[in-house]
Amino acid sequence: MTDAAFEIAFKNVFGRAPEGAWAAPGRVNLIGEHTDYNDGLVMPFALPHTTRAAVARRDDGLLRLHSADMDGGVVELPVADLAPGTTEGWARYPAAVLWTLRQAGHAIGGADIHYDSTVPVGGGLSSSAALQVVTALALTELHGVQGLSRQELALLCQSSENTYVGAPVGVMDQTASACCTEGHALHLDVRGLAQRQVPFDLAAEGLRLLVCDTRVKHAHADGAYGKLRAGCEAAAEVLGVPALRDVAYDGLQAALDALPDDRLRRLTRHVVTENQRVEEVLALLDAGRTREIGPVLTAGHVSLRDDFQVSCPELDLVVEAALAAGALGARMTGGGFGGSAIVLVEAADEAAVGAAVAAALPQVRQFATVPGPGARRLW
Repeated sequence: MTDAAFEIAFKNVFGRAPEGAWAAPGRVNLIGEHTDYNDGLVMPFALPHTTRAAVARRDDGLLRLHSADMDGGVVELPVADLAPGTTEGWARYPAAVLWTLRQAGHAIGGADIHYDSTVPVGGGLSSSAALQVVTALALTELHGVQGLSRQELALLCQSSENTYVGAPVGVMDQTASACCTEGHALHLDVRGLAQRQVPFDLAAEGLRLLVCDTRVKHAHADGAYGKLRAGCEAAAEVLGVPALRDVAYDGLQAALDALPDDRLRRLTRHVVTENQRVEEVLALLDAGRTREIGPVLTAGHVSLRDDFQVSCPELDLVVEAALAAGALGARMTGGGFGGSAIVLVEAADEAAVGAAVAAALPQVRQFATVPGPGARRLW
């Protein structure tokens, strides 16, 4: 939909013109899964797929939300009544953002917001983070909030999902949506929030990255994600470290020997080795040896499947079919329990590998992707 058509869609819903429109992308995580809430290392990049928001302020204390992609019409919420546990469905996410901004002392009032999105929902590609970030960026810019960096915006969005929605997610997804730049992957040290934009131009090297959405849905707030995080925190407590990030790769075996049960050992082994894989991918990209990241991606999938146990049969099938057809590497991406896998291929092999994946899992939705820009104002 063009910008002009998007503006008309807002007018059709709310009977007036918007004051502007914003976009925020979903993300693919190249490597570094379930490390962010362990103070670790991640390397996501922004998708070209975005959630857009056309917005106009209101002075009557109402937040009115409408999505072209969701059933149910306009959701109307009194701003003064917003609180954790009071909002249902998809509207929790933008409501959470507004509530969190106000809790942080920002003078944000009511608004009319119309959304549309090309980010696959439930695909492990951070559709919820895109929704949060585009809402936060639009509301803060419209209300003249000053001095809020993109990283601080991402932290507020993470807080909104933790506190209001009730999902104990890390900050990677929101940071990727808010801070990524076109043509780059984002190397993020979650503990200190140090960022580095890493050039990631696959086309220039004759490579492609396929995203394969299994269409198996997941939900971070269903309890499984929280149990994983609690297990990691329990392991860190036993080991006497602030977070599993502090377990050195060359000291992993000693740490595993000190843990009392197999589950904590598996969780720890994944986090420590996954942080090491992020560093390996960074070194290979810096050295111009992009093809060699393939086996590192695959090793990440094996760890997520066997140690963290967050894969599913459909994701495993995609990875196995892609590798058998000649892919350089493949792994699940995102929180797991469904969602998407990424597949690194030679450009010449893209069609054959894609066909093999589709034959193995006919329901799969595939597309090749490149790193897109982060959140921005459209007009």
